[in-house]
Amino acid sequence: MTDTLDDCIAFAERLADEARDLYAPYLSTAPRTDIKPDRSLVTALDHAIEAHLRSRIEGAFPSHGIYGEEGGTVRLDAESVWVLDPIDGTAPFIAGVPVFGTLIALLHRGVPVMGVMDFPAIRERWVGAAGRPTRHQGQPCRTRACDHLGDAMLSTSNPDFYAPEELPAFQALRERTRWRIYGGCCLAYGLLASGRTDVAIDARLALYDYAPFIPVIQGAGGVITDWDGRPLGLDNPSPRILAAGDPARHREALDLLRHAMG
Repeated sequence: MTDTLDDCIAFAERLADEARDLYAPYLSTAPRTDIKPDRSLVTALDHAIEAHLRSRIEGAFPSHGIYGEEGGTVRLDAESVWVLDPIDGTAPFIAGVPVFGTLIALLHRGVPVMGVMDFPAIRERWVGAAGRPTRHQGQPCRTRACDHLGDAMLSTSNPDFYAPEELPAFQALRERTRWRIYGGCCLAYGLLASGRTDVAIDARLALYDYAPFIPVIQGAGGVITDWDGRPLGLDNPSPRILAAGDPARHREALDLLRHAMG
């Protein structure tokens, strides 16, 4: 990378701070809501935060690409591409459930090498970068060991998000784990990186929904792939992701999914 990773991490954290400032007036007030063509929810704050982040990136790194949920893509063929989700978990944001966050990632040649997951309502942040330990609230964090899938705590954002043909895979994993946590949204993946849960699965996602999870979870000792075990990135923006804190449990969960999907 022409720009150092340290510079990009510091810049991304400043962007997350600025997004928090934009959130502040809305954390205790229900926002006006619109429905996008795909039936997902959006607010004026989604657009305002992303517009601000894009403007800052264009000013600081004019040769970099940008891939945002609300504003689309520019220069995707650039060596460095920023991936933005201004409010991941818009429905929880609207409902006042504090699991929503701002997601910022940097891809280098299509591979996520830096990710910031910031949660303004609870003022928590995870930062991951290639070759470095993940930090939670500025301190290194690690996933936890899990000797048996039957002892694992599983999270998923919402069982309603699975298509009918995907439900058998989720059900197979649900039946083999001990506990399930629903509704954690992007926060669930930060908690997995901090060793609070063991396995996370989701479907019907876009790259901007999970790009920061990749360096965050990998830097904490975990594994995250698509449901076929392939690396995630610009070349494989799969809508189906699987993460585990213990690599052995990730392999076991993958086998379950493959068998369930036939």
